Amino acid sequence: MAAVFLVTLYEYSPLFYITVVFVCFLVTSGLVLGWFGLGVPVILRNSEETESSTRVLKKRMRQVKNPFGLEIPHPATASVTKGITLTPDCLEDCILTCYWGCSVQKLHEALQKHVYCFRIKTPQALEDALYSEYLYRQQYFIKKNDKEEKYCQLPEDAQVVDFGPVPRNRYPLIALLTLADEEDREIYDIISMVAVIHIPDESYRLSCRILYQYLLLAQGQYHDLKQLFMSANSTAPSLSDTSPGESSTDRSLLEKAGLAEDESELHEENSKDCVVCQNGTVNWVLLPCRHACLCDGCIKYFQQCPMCRQFVQESFPLCSKKEQDEDESTHI
Repeated sequence: MAAVFLVTLYEYSPLFYITVVFVCFLVTSGLVLGWFGLGVPVILRNSEETESSTRVLKKRMRQVKNPFGLEIPHPATASVTKGITLTPDCLEDCILTCYWGCSVQKLHEALQKHVYCFRIKTPQALEDALYSEYLYRQQYFIKKNDKEEKYCQLPEDAQVVDFGPVPRNRYPLIALLTLADEEDREIYDIISMVAVIHIPDESYRLSCRILYQYLLLAQGQYHDLKQLFMSANSTAPSLSDTSPGESSTDRSLLEKAGLAEDESELHEENSKDCVVCQNGTVNWVLLPCRHACLCDGCIKYFQQCPMCRQFVQESFPLCSKKEQDEDESTHI
């Protein structure tokens, strides 16, 4: 019996080997298709097929009106001894309260208290949360849409010339903007804004700037405002580098020579265009790198930021398609 089996196996061995190879091929093909899906694996695709196979997650955004605005008009002249000039720009009547030498630890504890304990709607609420851990306070009433500059300075008897070496336990200046009217606090989701401002002194001469900005919501959350990195594709000189008289004189001379360009053309030339196609308007912000560099047509082709090559985890649009159409119709 054993001899008959061996003779039969010898006669049909080629078919046996072919069957084994075919079954192995089917199993391997099934595993590959099950892993990559029915499409062709990315590694085998043509290089011309540039559209990303994995869609970048679109972050859901909620539009909230911010009634507060704050700028530093003259950062080069600001110092601890000379003071600082602030320009608030608010949609409603507000109160600007400046705290000099505020404790770093107490400020962040106050932000946590806004989330878990009580809402910081007024300057008194923040002072209660800080336990008066600041050196000096100044307060101004800001009328609606008033952009008048406010000058803040430490008194001479404070005798403060610096806040010590880095790392510090006090911020040079904290600017708090709150709504003046109780009715406005019921209308707006954002009820106050906290700005942490660095001011140069004898120990730390970093230029004056806003380090952090926190928006405090009525529901108990607070958001950290972060800067977006835009791509500037125009090298034309800015009119802000020259005085108004010089710029108007230069423009009048160009008009007489017939070389002046229309203002709409200058606006289009200085507009921010997509860094890839150089045609569409930049509308998408990539996270976590925060580069705003892609238009609506190019966003679907990239899983990595074209500027810094960091992988994109999420993205969100600066404005919706409806808002873009309305802007274009208004411009026309």
